[in-house]
Amino acid sequence: MDWYPLYNSVRIAAASTVVVYFLGIFLANVVARAPRLVKGALDVVLTLPLVLPPTVVGYLLLRVFGPKRVVGAWLLQTLGVKLTMVWYAAILATVVVSFPLMYRTARGAFESFDESLADAARTLGRSERWIFWHVKMPYCQQGIVAGAVLAFARALGEYGATAMICGYTPGSTATVSTTVYQLWRTGDDAGALAWVMVNLAISAVVLLAMNWLEQRSKADVRRAARPLRVRGAGGAR
Repeated sequence: MDWYPLYNSVRIAAASTVVVYFLGIFLANVVARAPRLVKGALDVVLTLPLVLPPTVVGYLLLRVFGPKRVVGAWLLQTLGVKLTMVWYAAILATVVVSFPLMYRTARGAFESFDESLADAARTLGRSERWIFWHVKMPYCQQGIVAGAVLAFARALGEYGATAMICGYTPGSTATVSTTVYQLWRTGDDAGALAWVMVNLAISAVVLLAMNWLEQRSKADVRRAARPLRVRGAGGAR
């Protein structure tokens, strides 16, 4: 069994998750603090790939980054970078498709942040950057981690946009999803089923990891709150 599709899928998903993690946190924080009308407009634009069919996303990417399109031709002629029918083009596709999951989850976490904690840090002379990384991020870590895990899982299972922009080339652009389709199309049901089982196993591991992280985060919150309850009880006596 050739394990290249699994290796390729994991590296694509990992690379795209790193990109959407930082991009999602940045834009979610900006949108969460934006005025209502601006927030609504940005939210529609940033969430649009979530509701578009993946094949439509792939088609739009081809219209922008194809070698005969303006952006794609410029990248190819100026930087020598081709963003179609190569394995790393799938990173672009999975970033676009999985970004809304990271963005919306992080935005919800930031919107639930207790601003009184930031105000308390400002009274101590802390900078906005320090408050963001040392107060806001730890407070919102559960939602942010959940968003990253969901983005990774979505990127790992992506097919439509990846197939449009990368195609299927064994040992080059093949992923688990495109391999399943190709094996089924050529009548190799046993091979397709084997890769389906691999994909199911990976998905189960990802979901178990997300549940474990969620339970661990809740336990941390309970441990942090316990001293406060003890002090409150002592004050009442």
